[in-house]
Amino acid sequence: MSLESAPKHIKLAVDLIQILEENPLPTETVMAALAIVQQDFQRKLEIEATNKAS
Repeated sequence: MSLESAPKHIKLAVDLIQILEENPLPTETVMAALAIVQQDFQRKLEIEATNKAS
């Protein structure tokens, strides 16, 4: 499968990996930042689910 025909979430993951690998950051720093990002988007997902249920 080529990246052009990949699902949007795969394309986004590849882009994020590329951005993070181009910056000389310690892996521990990247993982801590990703945990914060995941928590933020998990909250947004929960809010969206609540709004759809209303």
